[in-house]
Amino acid sequence: MIPLKPLANLPTHDVTNMPPHLGDQDLWREDVALREGVAREGGGWAGARLAAFGRIAGAVEIFEKADQANRHSPEIKAFDRNGMRINQVEFHPAYHDLMAVAIANEVPNFAWNHPKPGAQVAHAALTYMFNQPEGGVLCPMAMTYAVVPALRTTPGVGDSWIPGLLSTVYDPRDIPAGEKTGATMGMFMTEKQGGSDVRSNTTRAAAAGQTSGQGAEYRLTGHKFFCSAPMSDAFLTLAYTDVGLSCFLVPRWTPDGERNNLFIQRLKDKLGNRSNASSEMELQDTWGVMIGAEGRGVRTILEMVQGTRFYCCFSSAALMRQGLVQALHHTTHRMAFQKKLIQQPLMRNVLADLAVESEAALALTLRIGRAMDQGVADEGAAALARIATAVGKYWITKRAPGHTYEAMECHGGPGYIEDSIMPRLYREAPVNSIWEGSGNVICLDVLRAMFREKAAVPAFLRELEAARGGNARLDAATEALKDELNNPADLELRARSVTEMMATTLQGALLVQHAPAAISDAFCASRLGARWMGAYGTLPAGVDFAAIIERASPAS
Repeated sequence: MIPLKPLANLPTHDVTNMPPHLGDQDLWREDVALREGVAREGGGWAGARLAAFGRIAGAVEIFEKADQANRHSPEIKAFDRNGMRINQVEFHPAYHDLMAVAIANEVPNFAWNHPKPGAQVAHAALTYMFNQPEGGVLCPMAMTYAVVPALRTTPGVGDSWIPGLLSTVYDPRDIPAGEKTGATMGMFMTEKQGGSDVRSNTTRAAAAGQTSGQGAEYRLTGHKFFCSAPMSDAFLTLAYTDVGLSCFLVPRWTPDGERNNLFIQRLKDKLGNRSNASSEMELQDTWGVMIGAEGRGVRTILEMVQGTRFYCCFSSAALMRQGLVQALHHTTHRMAFQKKLIQQPLMRNVLADLAVESEAALALTLRIGRAMDQGVADEGAAALARIATAVGKYWITKRAPGHTYEAMECHGGPGYIEDSIMPRLYREAPVNSIWEGSGNVICLDVLRAMFREKAAVPAFLRELEAARGGNARLDAATEALKDELNNPADLELRARSVTEMMATTLQGALLVQHAPAAISDAFCASRLGARWMGAYGTLPAGVDFAAIIERASPAS
């Protein structure tokens, strides 16, 4: 909230021992790990852009607009005043302001507008910063970004849609996309009877003309249970033809300028992510065009899912970072038992542990970004990106809810009050673990990558071997992981434990190679040690708490 000027004197008491307003944040300059990581992974050429956006995204005004957009949730407007079905959703003005800021700064399309090494890394950094004040707007940003590779599988369609998706102008008007100055894209795959099991979908697609297959027009009929950002200009979805499950682009307006048959049934009353609308969508003789090969819909749409899962990684890492910043600010200014909270030994353990987790999540995310950049021309890098994205999506999103909760607890009671940003961060944290494949689905995807892509496991193990000799616990954990990977018995049953081992060893390897010793030693001593139970604030004695906290502090 924008602070009001306090009264000089209150009639009953003075207000003491309360932290001052945090004010504007510089989300780039004040984040040492982010600046180092972007430079290390190849995105340093975008430093000036990232520095400018760090000040924009961290401004009090942006945090205030995020608060407004989440307090005033979107509302369905199925009909206009004359009773005509229009299937619209109305948003608070703050939501539109945030969308405009994001698109003007290329949050949905930086990587595609600047196609060179390091582009995905810089793209991740942009969205990592913007997600700290606001997560809901990131949903349409993620889908608009991630759809581009899928559209490129069908150039005749992609050529007409991609230019609008690469625009830096936000155009919220509900008119045909060809008349707009910019466009956004959504996606809906799941149905109520199947959820993640998309092959149990019942939506059908029939050819609308004499031709069928890739690039042909179809009519779709079915019911989609989750459609986020329903005011997007078009969506990718799955439906069955006689050949099999196929992927389709379904726009809000048909090519002849008529509203498409996209019937919004209701908006979901969600735990968090409340600034963003999520709906149920009924398709009845709905116009669409096939993207990718007929019967290969899952493979086609996975081109998009790879990108949205990448978004889940850095979005969750962003929630960790902002929660940590808030906890550091509060404990730096709050006294208890004759000391600042940040001077209390056990609180220092908690804060340092939160900082280690935050930096590990960021390091893994940026490494995935570099693998995606290099994967364009390198099969091994592409395989690493594929498996590491799934590993990171599982682990980082799993760690985020506990992290934001612990940061909230650092505030005591004030952190539980809606005047604080912490309840909103906490409600936002679970969505990335659920969206785009919940934990079990992602772990099975890790196994799928192991067996279907021969380069995946060797590429992953090379990352670990690069840190060989840097830490004895990491070396031991690497050998233990190899034993697990070489044991085929009950592998599906063990998929979570194997994925967690992969995540922590990879994070450990990255930190050992690139982070200060205080960070890497603390990570390996805890996450790769024999006694770690996952709770925060359990770093062992001997850790350099001062160095870890100083590195994480915005004032450093």
